[in-house]
Amino acid sequence: MIKPFSNEFMILTLFVISPLYVTLFWVIVLNTDVDKNTYPRGFLGKFMIFAFIVYLSHFLYFDSQKVLYTWTDAVYQFASLMIFPICYIYFRLLTIDEKFSLRKHVRYLLPSVVLYLLYLFGVLITPLAEYQSWLFQKDIHSESFGIGWLNVISVLIKVVFVIQVVLVLVANTILIRKYAYKAAQYYSDVHDSGTFSIQLLNASMLFSALTSIVIAVLGRDYFVAHKLALGFPSVIFSVLLFTIGWLGNRQKPVNPAYEEFPFQTEAPVEQSLNSRREKNILEKILVLFEKDKIYLRSCITIQDVANIIGTNRTYISSAINEHYQQNFCTFVNQYRLDEIEEILKSGNEITLHQLADQTGFGSVDSMKRAVKMKTNLSFREWKEQIIRNSRQSENRAQITV
Repeated sequence: MIKPFSNEFMILTLFVISPLYVTLFWVIVLNTDVDKNTYPRGFLGKFMIFAFIVYLSHFLYFDSQKVLYTWTDAVYQFASLMIFPICYIYFRLLTIDEKFSLRKHVRYLLPSVVLYLLYLFGVLITPLAEYQSWLFQKDIHSESFGIGWLNVISVLIKVVFVIQVVLVLVANTILIRKYAYKAAQYYSDVHDSGTFSIQLLNASMLFSALTSIVIAVLGRDYFVAHKLALGFPSVIFSVLLFTIGWLGNRQKPVNPAYEEFPFQTEAPVEQSLNSRREKNILEKILVLFEKDKIYLRSCITIQDVANIIGTNRTYISSAINEHYQQNFCTFVNQYRLDEIEEILKSGNEITLHQLADQTGFGSVDSMKRAVKMKTNLSFREWKEQIIRNSRQSENRAQITV
């Protein structure tokens, strides 16, 4: 029989249910809104599903719903083992893999699946009453082969979990450092081309993992005996999971690793991009930016430019890097900043949102970041400097006349 809520468990329930609501929220958000979905974003939604299962199991355990928890424990073990392998695959989708492939990624999931099957075998060979007693009192003495098996596999699960945490976080950091520069060669938006979000995402995963390890060391029995202490990890997990969901919902691939245009089969740029070809590409780029003002499109990418010109993005990137000593993001935003400067000099009253929209930035935040990166000034300081210099130029012109 399911135990009803009581005053004794009310505070405990509030603590435990908090991360449950957070993960459920992101399960819904990340697995819907198909138009916004990318492979990494959709895969992060699967990560949240496993996280939801973990915290649902925690809720059942700490609320003493023994019958229900007994039937979900094996699934909980599987979900907890899958969390960090899925996290690693998610980062691969942000950096080097186009999409999830079971054939390609199964090796990262295999240890978790094998341990789950070994644990499930122990559950199936153990009498139900004995298994339930073991779940809520791990230190009971039993001669049962099933209980002995479960004790061994439980230790293996904890050891493998810690190994997963260390390996995944190190591997994620390596991926970020290795491929982060490519975002600036692809996106024109400062937010999309930067690495702060993905580094914060990895840091959130790290703190979540460390908290999980501390809780595992203390053991569930500690939190059952100290109910209020459960509030600390619950608040930490709620904040970190919301941060992970929020960042992942916005994060675009750091390394868009595949061409969407048939010219991708051309030879490597080092072999084929001679001075004549580079000059031709640069001329077409200048037409797009100075005459057609393609930079006014807020979501323009180097792939869009390559498609219009009729080449691949490697050639575009190389031409801009060699001739202007800039990456694609900096190159595009220089045109946008020049556009802002002309508008400010005109003296027309315009809001920041209108200014960002009219010049291709798309958001005030991206516009301000671009100004800061270019001038090391705040937008307000930069604006005042432009207006002041413009007035001084006008005064000098009038004196000359």
